[in-house]
Amino acid sequence: MPTRTKTPKLLDNAPIPVQAKLAAAWTSFMFLVIYIDYFHLYQPGEIDVIRGGEIFVFDITGTLMSIFFVIIAIPSLMVLLSMTLPARANRATNLVVASLFIPLSIFNAAGATWDWAFYYGLTIGVELLILAFILRSAWTWPRPAPSATMPSSPDREAVRAQQQA
Repeated sequence: MPTRTKTPKLLDNAPIPVQAKLAAAWTSFMFLVIYIDYFHLYQPGEIDVIRGGEIFVFDITGTLMSIFFVIIAIPSLMVLLSMTLPARANRATNLVVASLFIPLSIFNAAGATWDWAFYYGLTIGVELLILAFILRSAWTWPRPAPSATMPSSPDREAVRAQQQA
């Protein structure tokens, strides 16, 4: 009885490029940040405080709103950059930006009250898990295996001699 060796499995997963994983993680992070801020509005009296011109202890100004824009624009840009940057720059950019967002995510707990501590602990925990995934994915980015036909640091004359032979 013949056996099939190259038949694909019914639910076999194709490998997902690191760039796509990073873009998906940044997208998830971005949506999470937006929804956390949106759900913050459900706290009793919060909309009245915002109408009074404050967010947490900060006066609502053009500068504050610009800072908030930058905070959400960075993950948005990371979606694009994760798919378009060359591997080396992509890896470095993801490692730096994700590392910078860790203290920023933790800072969100500063305005939390004890009755909302579980909510903020849960949301910040999920943000940190996504950032950890980004860091791990970027840190363990696969390196191409050295070619058997090409020396690891090619001597141009040796390569030309091989090509002419």
